[in-house]
Amino acid sequence: MILWGFLASMGAGLMTGIGALPVLFGREITRRTNDMMLGFAAGVMISASFFSLILPGIDHGERIYGSVPMAALAAGLGIALGAAAVAALNHLVPHEHFVSGPEGSDPGALSKLWLFILAITIHNFPEGMAVGIGFGGGDVSNGMSLATGIGLQNAPEGLAVAVALRGQGYGRLRSVWIALLTGLVEPLGGILGVAGVTVSTYVLPVGLTFAAGAMMYIISHEIIPETHRHGHQNRATTGLLAGLILMMLLDVTLG
Repeated sequence: MILWGFLASMGAGLMTGIGALPVLFGREITRRTNDMMLGFAAGVMISASFFSLILPGIDHGERIYGSVPMAALAAGLGIALGAAAVAALNHLVPHEHFVSGPEGSDPGALSKLWLFILAITIHNFPEGMAVGIGFGGGDVSNGMSLATGIGLQNAPEGLAVAVALRGQGYGRLRSVWIALLTGLVEPLGGILGVAGVTVSTYVLPVGLTFAAGAMMYIISHEIIPETHRHGHQNRATTGLLAGLILMMLLDVTLG
């Protein structure tokens, strides 16, 4: 299962670089298209959080703890811990957003390039962890549906990252390379996630919902505000609903 989790999260992470490839051929995307693609990514993450992480976490908790209320409490604890962990990283690690600017402790201490990389890493690491945790209970189909959905949303996200870096003056090849590197943190999260929940079955319900809470924090704190900054909220919402529906279909079909 650890190998499955690593390979699947690696595949999902590589999709970030694949999605950025059109930048090499001079393709530019408009701001409204970029906002719609980020909305799509948010929709995939919301759907994955509920259908592939929270609901399975409650089901596993009910079997392990023998009580629906205990399972729900464990799920709530996991969600809160996941959100708190990303919030702490967001506060402590210096990074910079493409629109809102520097954030974290002493962001001026690092070059702008690394500030961007750290911001994207904070975003991508929990996604890889979610894929790994999806395999932690031995449920290959659930893990594969998560990896497929997150891989699909990583492609437009990779393009959005590369385009944003191009807008900051980076070259085409360097922009694609950085986008790929940010995706390659996902297998690290995948190993951590699958190894953690494999150690003990009692960790699985909290682990699944921990990953969901981390992703939900990112959606609310980063992605949705970003897509609504430029007056394209209708397109962003359309993209969100499309991503949510697609991931739901993938989860029902593959899971």
